[in-house]
Amino acid sequence: MQPIRHPSWGRRIFSARTVQRGGVLRRSVRDVEREIGREALVAEVRARGFHLIECGGQFIIICNSGHIRVIC
Repeated sequence: MQPIRHPSWGRRIFSARTVQRGGVLRRSVRDVEREIGREALVAEVRARGFHLIECGGQFIIICNSGHIRVIC
């Protein structure tokens, strides 16, 4: 399935107050793939120095460039 490129979608996500505070965002993999595509999301996250995790059909974006340690 080809995403319907919505450039404003990525801007809206990363302008949220949660991002400014270094919080965590969660988005459905299906929605991301439909709206902007997986590659575009990865590029946006990398450009900001954030971290991206995929689990259970969700993308979890950690809006902080600090070191990550997975506990379990």
